[in-house]
Amino acid sequence: MTYQENLFAGRTALVTGATQGIGAAIANRLAALGAKTIAVGLESNAGALAAGVQVRQADVSNAGEVDALFKDLDALDIVVNCAGIIRRGAEHDPAVFEQVLAVNLTGTMRVCTAARPRLAGRGGCIVNIASMLSFFGGSLVPAYSASKGGVAQLTKSLALAYAEDGIRVNAVAPGWIATPLTQALQDDPARSLAILSRTPLGRWGTPQDVADAVVFLCTPAAGFMTGVILPVDGGYLVA
Repeated sequence: MTYQENLFAGRTALVTGATQGIGAAIANRLAALGAKTIAVGLESNAGALAAGVQVRQADVSNAGEVDALFKDLDALDIVVNCAGIIRRGAEHDPAVFEQVLAVNLTGTMRVCTAARPRLAGRGGCIVNIASMLSFFGGSLVPAYSASKGGVAQLTKSLALAYAEDGIRVNAVAPGWIATPLTQALQDDPARSLAILSRTPLGRWGTPQDVADAVVFLCTPAAGFMTGVILPVDGGYLVA
């Protein structure tokens, strides 16, 4: 056990994009450490979530649904923005480009805005999910890359703006993580080999790797950290 049991006892956490993959791993990790955890997704499927995690449906690109989600939440301690989409090969279409930004970037801002008054004065924190594509481009994913670059800059800006409320705002930037979003790449021997050859630690990351980094940023150990974009990539960015 990396962290003390019941580390987040008495605290409430909300995780978007949390019904599968990285988001589900984060929600489960927070719940295992004692937080009352709300997992938000487009589907009510809770198959990837631990018992006791509350599941709510909401589309972060829909202002009305986000307003409804937060309506009965009086106080929060932790918010993790993990909702995101990628449309490889289709993102050069301006309509698809806008759709991706609406979820990944504007959706993150919408949730942060709604969460701010509920986190204020509680030593609350926000962790956004950026990406290694926050730092460099992707020819097939201009929208995803732009949105994640925006998430990194948004994180820094909100860290400044929310500090007066005692809210820390950080982000993690996952590298190549084994999730349904990367399954096609994992299944392509040539592409997977190229990825692993550049990754100093020599393996695909797991959702749990990302979840543990998110948890760290929510703990008192990170109490003097805000505006940080923390890579979780096995060294890919520095290779």
